[in-house]
Amino acid sequence: MSQQTIDFTLNGVPTRVSVPVQMSALEMIRNVTGLTGTKYGCGEGECGACTILLDGVSLNSCLLFAVECDGRQVTTVEGLAADPLGLRIEKAFVEAGAVQCGFCTPGMVIQARQLLEQNPHPTREQIQRGIEGNLCRCTGYVKIIDAIEAASKE
Repeated sequence: MSQQTIDFTLNGVPTRVSVPVQMSALEMIRNVTGLTGTKYGCGEGECGACTILLDGVSLNSCLLFAVECDGRQVTTVEGLAADPLGLRIEKAFVEAGAVQCGFCTPGMVIQARQLLEQNPHPTREQIQRGIEGNLCRCTGYVKIIDAIEAASKE
C-alpha cells in the first residue's frame, strides 16, 4: 500500500507522520500518534465516538482519510486539556454525572466544544440538536444536556 508523509498540527503541536493513503484519520490518531482518547465506535460515521475538530469543525474521524489532515489543525479530546472552554465542559460533565461507561464522552465533549464556540448560550433544544450525531447508550442524554447547559453558564 502506498504511503504518504503528512504535516499537520495535532493539539497545537506540529506533527509529521507517514501513513498509508487509505488509512483513516481515526486510525492515524490512535495507532500512529498514540492518542487513544478518540474512540472507535461504528466505523461508519453513525455514533460520533470518533469526533475530532478539523480546523475547528467537528467531524467523524472514521470517515476522514488521514491524508486529508495534511496542512490542517486537528484537535482531539486530549487537546482540550489546554483549552479553557474544553476544561469547563469536561468539569461540567463530571459534576453533572454525564459520564457512565465513558465511551461516548470524548466525542460528546468535542461536539459540545464546537457547539459552545458557535453558540455560547444555547437553549436545551439547541443543545439536543447540537449533539444529535453523537450516541450514548448509558445516560439517556439528560445529564449530558445538563452538563453542556451548565458549561454554557460559567
